[in-house]
Amino acid sequence: MGLTAASTGRGAADKGLKIIKNGDERVIALMGNPNVGKSTVFNELTGMKQHTGNWPGKTVASAQGRHTFHGQEYILIDLPGTYSLSAHSAEEEVARDFLCFEHPDAAIVVCDATCLERNLNLVLQTMSIMKRVVVCVNLMDEAKKKKIRLDLTKLSDQLGVTVVGVTARSGERLTELFEAVERVLRQEQLQTATITYSEPIAHAVSTLAPYLKDRISIDSDFVALRLLEDDASMLEGLRKEYGDRLFTDELEERLLQARTYLLSNALPMESVRDEIISASVRKAEELAQATVIHPGISRKERKLDRILTGKWTGIPVMLLLLGGIFWLTIVGANYPSELLSSGLFWLQNQLTELFAFLGAPDWLEGTLIEGVYRTVAWVISVMLPPMAIFFPLFTLLEDFGYLPRVAFHLDHSFQKAGACGKQALTTCMGFGCNAAGIVGCRIIDSPRERLIAMITNNFVPCNGRFPTLIALITMFFSCAILSPWAQSVVSALILLGVIVLGVVMTFLVSRILSHTVLKGIPSSFTLELPPYRRPQIGKVIVRSVFDRTLFVLARAVMVAAPAGFILWLAANITVGNVSILQHCSDFLNPFARLFGMDGVILTAFILGFPANEIVIPIMIMAYLSQGSLVGYTSLNELHTLLVANGWTWLTALSTMLFSLMHWPCSTTCLTIRKESGSWKWTAISFLVPTVVGLTVCFMLTTAVRLLGLA
Repeated sequence: MGLTAASTGRGAADKGLKIIKNGDERVIALMGNPNVGKSTVFNELTGMKQHTGNWPGKTVASAQGRHTFHGQEYILIDLPGTYSLSAHSAEEEVARDFLCFEHPDAAIVVCDATCLERNLNLVLQTMSIMKRVVVCVNLMDEAKKKKIRLDLTKLSDQLGVTVVGVTARSGERLTELFEAVERVLRQEQLQTATITYSEPIAHAVSTLAPYLKDRISIDSDFVALRLLEDDASMLEGLRKEYGDRLFTDELEERLLQARTYLLSNALPMESVRDEIISASVRKAEELAQATVIHPGISRKERKLDRILTGKWTGIPVMLLLLGGIFWLTIVGANYPSELLSSGLFWLQNQLTELFAFLGAPDWLEGTLIEGVYRTVAWVISVMLPPMAIFFPLFTLLEDFGYLPRVAFHLDHSFQKAGACGKQALTTCMGFGCNAAGIVGCRIIDSPRERLIAMITNNFVPCNGRFPTLIALITMFFSCAILSPWAQSVVSALILLGVIVLGVVMTFLVSRILSHTVLKGIPSSFTLELPPYRRPQIGKVIVRSVFDRTLFVLARAVMVAAPAGFILWLAANITVGNVSILQHCSDFLNPFARLFGMDGVILTAFILGFPANEIVIPIMIMAYLSQGSLVGYTSLNELHTLLVANGWTWLTALSTMLFSLMHWPCSTTCLTIRKESGSWKWTAISFLVPTVVGLTVCFMLTTAVRLLGLA
């Protein structure tokens, strides 16, 4: 019953974003649900005058920018997208605490005109904290296309705040939006919308509110509700903000009286939370019914959803789309990869000639050019083209509104595995890059389920592992009598089968973790299927290239450079006329044979820890006893080399399985460390897929040998 708070919470200064003010700027908080166009509003208003980063102590993205209107400077704070301010996630906590403890001058709540009812819950919660609020109803153009009629004047009257309809992507009516902000800052609006609670909750609030009113600058009813919910993070924030002035014996006594009264009316704490949320939702429904005329879902959208989410068609269509993306990635990446490789290795020759002209010693030229530069060039030429194809295609599906439907299909399976349905989205992100998938785990509210998603994300292959998988599939499992086009289709289908196996292993390992080291009941979440939208192709390409492709590539290059240096040393320093690389391979060979591989393969995976793209080049380098990374001119040539060194179909299959299920690359490990804040969980994330991969390879190899198939 007491006023305790977890030490993981924060006060205003600890978690808040550092606002960069140069004078008398007014601070405006930009609120909104995910996918309402809030960032578009922010970008249109601030242009290039932006500063981005993470909230201190939180892995939640933040941005602030400047906007000048009628000579007045404004600082816009783009708060993380959130459905409510109940602090059930890091994003909700950050947004709520900013409003409560950083005291912005006003708030703009961005809503989606095509589904206004869902957004009004956040509007009402924001109004309960702040008096100066402007509601920005975005996507008015889409509402018009869908024949949705909105009575914004009536909504403004019922809310008691200014409501402005805009189309942010074209900048339409953004001037009117800031005129409303200007008026709000001159005079507080008279808010008329009130949420009606049941009599026991209203009585409990009236017990606390008079005491709170003179001691805090936040709305006393809002704080009273948070105290009744026993919101630990809010308690911690209040304690740091107001201290002993607020937390007295009188507050303890009033809170005890309020909770006793609630219990006497059969309202335990869990029921209080439900009632508070339900009351807000009922009010949002009431407002929407009075101000929105919705024609319903269009016939075209019904047909699409019947296909994309149907019981019998949903999964096959999902696999077909995924297979199509992989096929386009496989086929489309070949030519640009060769072109990029030729250019980068041509530059290597020029650098080699420059070092020779300058009379640089061989060891310096070897470490910097043959080691560092060649490894980095290889990673870029192999990694960049498929990522530049995969990420835009993936982002187009996201922009179209399909990814929530993927989560819809996989939600039940993840729930049965004891994990969260949102893990479906982070798993999909892992196909492009596992590090990006780990960052995506921020959307999962439960720390337990977030860890499960991080540990198992590596079971889906990233773009760095695609070259290895595709090369082995083509050389050992693709039918040579087929045409090149047909072979690419067969390769894509086999690759899809390998990926499905990875997803199955994700379910299996998630279930094991949720029943052992990460026990718990899977949390439920509201999965909204957003309306289909025509993707903005230009913006999608720019966003996916800069925010995902180049970001991931930069991380890979940072770890590939020192790896190239170490690799060159291992290949060129000899002990007893045998290189360190060969010594490592010979040492690991007996162990590797147990799993259907050889010492060279296992050494290549170990040395490929910084970047999976260099695994096959390391194998070639070791088999040919070369001193630097070596490419292959054709798959037939590579196939001949591998077979000459004892490879069989079992070797290829074991290598594929181990590539699918082995330790994360260094970039992913560093990302896990950053996101989890723990080396322990990073180590577990490293060991779990490795142990699973070795176990699967051992079982396969043992079974095949006992049956005499290899």
